[in-house]
Amino acid sequence: MDVVVSQIFTGLSTGSIMLLAATGLVLTFGQMGVINMAHGEFIMAGSYTAYVVQQATASAGASLLISLVLGFLVGGAMGVIIEITLLRHLYHRPLDTLLVTFGVGLVLQQVARDVFGAPAVNVRTPSWLSGSVEVLGAVVPRTRLFILVLALVCLAALAAALQYTALGRRTRAVMQSRDLAESSGISSRRVDLTTFFIGSGLAGVAGVALTLIGSTSSTVGQSYLINAFLVVVAGGLGQLRGALIAAFVLGLLQSFLEYSTTASVAQVLVFVVIVVFLQFRPQGLFSLKTRSLV
Repeated sequence: MDVVVSQIFTGLSTGSIMLLAATGLVLTFGQMGVINMAHGEFIMAGSYTAYVVQQATASAGASLLISLVLGFLVGGAMGVIIEITLLRHLYHRPLDTLLVTFGVGLVLQQVARDVFGAPAVNVRTPSWLSGSVEVLGAVVPRTRLFILVLALVCLAALAAALQYTALGRRTRAVMQSRDLAESSGISSRRVDLTTFFIGSGLAGVAGVALTLIGSTSSTVGQSYLINAFLVVVAGGLGQLRGALIAAFVLGLLQSFLEYSTTASVAQVLVFVVIVVFLQFRPQGLFSLKTRSLV
């Protein structure tokens, strides 16, 4: 029984990391149709932001809280710069966005290596997140519980913003019908820019959180990029509840498969499960209701 409970919490932990990495993609990929292969580098930027802040701050606890805010701003600013200079010219050309952002990601990785060096760096864990807690007989690291709570808070905040704010209503209008939204006086250009800022900023927050469970290098974001895309596609484009369900289901599935096989085999089997699932539901768990006639 203890083993089952332990694997469940491991799966929830893995799912929370997937969810945190995918939350920003739900916006940018779901609304704008941009296949952003540089999303992993926004995660990397958040991780290095945490490292830089900690070098300048004596308290590890204070540096984590500061890093979460700065990581969001740094990731968002990088996203806005890339959107203005490159992506705004490539909307409705998803394959071109894939190639361009892949190249941007390689450039950002090299910049990180030039600035911080090739070896991985570590960020100290705050004392209040050190150690583990026992839940139903299973030992769960506090850092994993923190990431789980952080992922749920970010998702809930994003869902509330989309549902109850003027920006959220404009965003949902553009997602449902861009032409109709523009004819109603909504600036889709402004909505796209704001959406990309928020989505990229959430990637920065994910990067800060990931420093609690591993070292930081120029390729740290690439380790989570594919899983983030899988969550978005399996959950449904632009669907937050779909991303939530898909992330935790995939996390639990991977956890139990790793226990009975190996990590690499589990990754392959999870990918096969998603491919089979998409054969029956190509739109994912939930589909976006639009007013398009096409």
